[in-house]
Amino acid sequence: MLEQTVMPRLSDPIRLSATLSGTVDELVRAIRIQKLEGLVAKRMDAWMKMRVNVDQEFVIGGYTVGGRTFDALVFGYYEGDRLLYVARTSNGFTPALRSRLMDRFRGLGVEKCPFANLPEARRGRWGQGLTAAKMEECRWLKPEVVGQFEFAEWTPDDHLRHSQFVALRDDKEPREVGRERSEPKKGF
Repeated sequence: MLEQTVMPRLSDPIRLSATLSGTVDELVRAIRIQKLEGLVAKRMDAWMKMRVNVDQEFVIGGYTVGGRTFDALVFGYYEGDRLLYVARTSNGFTPALRSRLMDRFRGLGVEKCPFANLPEARRGRWGQGLTAAKMEECRWLKPEVVGQFEFAEWTPDDHLRHSQFVALRDDKEPREVGRERSEPKKGF
């Protein structure tokens, strides 16, 4: 019906996407090869956006205040002895997880920002830049907690786009966390 009734009445830039055949694994492999963000898939009852993310561990160096716990985590990686800021995220948290993380942060507060590359001069294209004005909303932590994060890609200004928290990593020392040149993780 879409192809026969609706599409003839529309013009560029709206186009009908071809149906892709193949298994999910084959489609994901093709997405990775072409360095695409993901798929839009149709189930019988709904459309689904299926993003192929990259994952990596990062060091949590602070958070922005919000509500009863925090709004977003501020995190980065080590390059030599310097902790470099890459992003902040408010995605991936339940209220209970936010409370558990605040318990973990207890006693780690510090006055000075632990990131060597802050403040930044501008917010950046996707708003991930952390300017001096935005830093006033931050509470800093000793960089002792490592978390696993997912993200869509690295931006040209070395930030992460569409990041989200996944879990804490107690098996990794903060000073071991450097920038990885990772590929998108398997699956969705």
